[in-house]
This record gives sequence, structure tokens and C-alpha cells, in this order.
Amino acid sequence: MTHVMNRARLPLLSFGQALRNLRLAYSSMTQKASPRITTPDRDYSASSDVAKSNWLITKLSRDGKVGEARQVFDEMPERDVVTWTTVITAYVKCGMVEEARRLFDRPDAEKNVITWTALVGGYIRLRRIKEAEWLFYQMPVRNVVSWNTMIDGYARDRQVDRALDLFERMPERNVVSWNTVLTALAQCGRIEEARRLFGLMPERDVISWTAMVAGFSRNGRIDEAREVFDRMPRRNVVSWNAMITGYAQNGRLEEALELFERMPERDLPSWNTMVTGFIQNGDLKRAWDLFIQMPQKNVISWTTMITGYVQDGRNEDALMIFSKMVADNGVRPNQGTFVSILSACSNLAGLCEGRQIHQMITKTVYQECVYLVSALINMYSKCGELVSARKMFDDGSTIHRDFISWNGMIAAYAHHGCGIEAINLYNEMRQLGCKPDDVTYVGLLSACSHAGLVEEGLNLFDELLRDGSIQVREDHYTCLVDLCGRAGRLKEAFDILEKLGTNPSASNWGALLAGCIDHRNMDTGKLAAEKLLKEGPDDAGSYSLLWNFYARSGNWREAAKMRIKMKEKGLKKQPGCSWIEVGNMVHVFVVGDKSHCQSQLIYSALHDLHKQMKKIGYVPRNDLNVDEDFSIT
Repeated sequence: MTHVMNRARLPLLSFGQALRNLRLAYSSMTQKASPRITTPDRDYSASSDVAKSNWLITKLSRDGKVGEARQVFDEMPERDVVTWTTVITAYVKCGMVEEARRLFDRPDAEKNVITWTALVGGYIRLRRIKEAEWLFYQMPVRNVVSWNTMIDGYARDRQVDRALDLFERMPERNVVSWNTVLTALAQCGRIEEARRLFGLMPERDVISWTAMVAGFSRNGRIDEAREVFDRMPRRNVVSWNAMITGYAQNGRLEEALELFERMPERDLPSWNTMVTGFIQNGDLKRAWDLFIQMPQKNVISWTTMITGYVQDGRNEDALMIFSKMVADNGVRPNQGTFVSILSACSNLAGLCEGRQIHQMITKTVYQECVYLVSALINMYSKCGELVSARKMFDDGSTIHRDFISWNGMIAAYAHHGCGIEAINLYNEMRQLGCKPDDVTYVGLLSACSHAGLVEEGLNLFDELLRDGSIQVREDHYTCLVDLCGRAGRLKEAFDILEKLGTNPSASNWGALLAGCIDHRNMDTGKLAAEKLLKEGPDDAGSYSLLWNFYARSGNWREAAKMRIKMKEKGLKKQPGCSWIEVGNMVHVFVVGDKSHCQSQLIYSALHDLHKQMKKIGYVPRNDLNVDEDFSIT
């Protein structure tokens, strides 16, 4: 069937420079009580003038006007410890820890335990654990908040044993101390230790119980999570969300929905959890039905739905949802939203939409995010704009490039069959000291395969084997077999698979069989077909390949069996499809279709092209018998 569609144009919105990347709301399910950096609610300054200035500094700091607060501080003839603590804390909250440290280290600085703890917390926020640790052990006096802050720092840095050690050495503990360690143990899979600690707690609050519910759920022990949930003396909305998330993540959607409907109150994460659960379990319709019922939506709600539609292959719908999000609701996309919607543009080869989204990204704080740069490289590559893809790569500062950007550009060259360029980029990557990973080698081997660079590809594979730090995956062997198969080195490819320490996968044998079909090697092809059948393929592509091979070799009985098996399994090969955008109209073409309004002109042009091809010596391959289910003409 042929379709002519108006593709929705995305509005070019001008966003402010201060866009915030909202944290994923689901992290609240653990309700981890991190120690807060606070300033005194009451000012006990001896001088009324100092007290007034302290009040002004506090107000300016809370309004985010740290520069003005510092100006008031500098102009004060007299200061006390509250003054110093308030300004240092303001710098910490704004992430300006270096400025805070300079003020903290001044000889005239007045400090107390709150000042020290604020700076320790500032380093922890920036994941500078060593500096936080050094400062913690330099403290002249520590209180329970200081200890809790450092324990939380270790927990955030996944140094759970250090957090436990510090917890054991605490002179006094409160419920926050216990909850911090309990949550750390549960989150890293040490659920039995968490259970024992939970049993030893002198007092528990709703956070303690919720941490255990989330911990059991995270570790797949959903029935034990429900048992703890049912025993809770008091629950809040986060507790309900934790239990619902557990059911959703473990595929028990009906129980999640039943609990969701019983909730005494729901918040945004409650709705987002259910929508995400339906999408993760492949029920996009129910996810959409729930999404449109939401009383309010945030960026997570919209991004979840967009991602769901992209994963389901409904890229046009994803673009429509994104357009509605930014135009009708004023919700600002975050980097996750942009990555998902650029994937939709890549799948559709929607260059115009991709460029509009790129323009939107340049007006946000995410423009240098490596994930977005990689997504943009992929989008331009898939849209045929390799020059633009390389420009995106080159525009990024060399020191800000990581393996995601390098891999994205290598994959772009592979997609276009530019093997030499991919290898040159890889060499540049190594010279700059960036270590390749498993994805790098998949891109390189694919590039060599498409460009016919057999020796170069084999050398790269040998290099991969010699590098003991990278695990050789199924994808690497599939690319290697494809490389040899395309070059007609089929016996070599077969020997590679036979010598594998593990059983080759269906994709490995499928790559070899495709090479045998192309080079009409029926002997090796027969062995590959037998191996592929033994692996029990469950996708239409593998059965199509097998049918093709048996039809080519004249074994119609086996070819018929493949067709019967496909019908028994409910598999059907998708017909070839292509589209082109002309004058803001997308024209979609499916194999064998003649319903386009200009189909007579199109087929006439194709007929003329075939004539010209024959004149210059092209000989069509008529030896391949093609079933109507697999017709490509």
C-alpha cells in the first residue's frame, strides 16, 4: 500500500539558558534520607546589625543570588560564624565548591560543625569523595549529621563496606544513619545483610520500611516485598510507589494496577510508574490509555511515552507526541527526551525534523552532552548526511570526546561503507589515548565488511582477541563471518565458527548462510543451514534465508517446510518499504504496490532505467526462485 502523508512540522521553540535536567522521579521510591546541609533557623548573633545582614544574606542565597549575598558579606564590618556558614553553604548549594573552599580556608574564617559538614557535603555532591573524606577526618568536632553525611557519600560512591565501617564506628546513631546504610545494602544486592540490619534497628520509620520493600523488589523477591509492605504500620505515597514499581518491574502488571487503583493518594511518580510498567511489558495501548487520564504530566511522563512509541517502531506517532509536548503543554524536554526523539528521526530518515530538534538542543544546556552528540551523529548518518555527522563530531572539543562520540562516528562510517575512514578514525582515537571498547570493534568490523577490507578486518579481530580487557561477543563473530562471507572466504568463516569455544548463535550461522547464497556455495551452505535449523531460529529473517537457500539449491520439499514452519509460528517477513519527502509530503512505497497516484509514471521511469542498464551490460540474476511471500520485485 502507498501512503501520502503530511508530516507534522515541529515548532522551533526558543528555550532559556537555564533549562534543568529533571531527575528521574522513580529514584524517590527508595526515599533515601540524605543528610541535609542546613543553616540555623534562628540567628543568635550578639549584634543586631550582624543579625540583619545575616538575614539579608540568607534571603539572597535562597533566591539564588549568591553574588549579591557575597557582596553584602564583603561589605560587613563585623561578621560571626552564622555569616560565614551561610555564605559557604550558599556556594555549596550552587555547586561552587572551590569558591566555598577559598572562603573556608581564609585565616579570619569563623567555623563550626555546621560549616565543616556543609563543605564535606559539597564535595560529596560533586563525587569528590577523597576530598570529602580528608576534610571529614580533619574536623575538630563531629556530630551525628557529619557522620551521616560521610556515610551517605560512601554509599553514593558504591563504597558500601566503607559506609558500614564508618557506621560501626559512630559514637551515636539516629534513624537516618540506619536508613542510609540499609538503603545502600539493598541497592547493591546485599539484601540479606539489609534484612539483618533492619531487624536490629532500635526504631524504624516509614523510610526504613520503604527501603526494604524497594530492596526486595529490586532483587526480584517480590512476594517478600509485599509481605513487608503489608506489615508496614504506616505508609506514604512513596511506599505505595515502591511496591507498584516492584510489581511492574517483575512483570506482574495486574497486581501493580490493582494496588495503583487502591492508593489513597497518587502523585506523578505513581502514574509514571504504571505507564512505564505497561511499556516495559509491551502493552503500549494500556500505557497510552493511562497516559491520557493523567491529571498532570511532567517531562518523565512525556519522555516515557515517546520512548515507548519509538521502541514499538511507531516513529511518526512519537514525533507527533513530541510536537504536542513542546507546543501544547510547554514541558521542556531533557536530554533523555532528545535522545529518544532523535532516534525516531533516525529511523524515519527525517532530516528536516532532525535539524529542527538539533536547533532546539543548541538553545539548551544539553548541547555538549556526549549522548546527544552521539545521537545527532547517528541521526545525520542515517539521513545520508555523513558530512554533517562528521562536522558534529569535529565540533566537539577533543578533550570532551569519550568512547560514545568516537563509536558514534565509527558506526556512521560503517553505515555508509566507508571502511578506510573508519579505520583512520580508530587510529586517531588510539593516538589520543582513548581506549576502544566492544562497541568500537563491532563498528570497525562492520565497516570493513561493507567495504570489502578483509585483511584489515581480520587484523582488527586479532587485535581484539589479544586485548584481554574486552569480552568478545556474539556480534563480533557475526561481523567476522559476514566479512569472510562477503569476500567468498566461506571455508575460513565456517572453520572460525567450528573452533568457537561456545556454541555459535543463529545469527552467526545466518551470516555464513547469506554468504553461501551470494557465492552459490551449496556445500558449505548445506552445513550452515543444518546448524541454523539446529539452533531453532524464531525470526522471519532466518526462515526467509533458509527458504532462499533451499529454493536456490532446488530442494523444494525443504523450502516448503520452511514456509509451513513460518505459518505455524505466526511469522511473516515484512515487505520492503521506502519513502521520500517532496514538498513537505512524505510518499511511502511498499513492494509491488501500484496505488500511488503517479504509479504509471514511476513504473515507466523504472522500465526506462532497466533498458539503460541492459544496454551497458547488466545481466539480471534469474536463477533465484522467489516465493510470493518474499517477493522484492
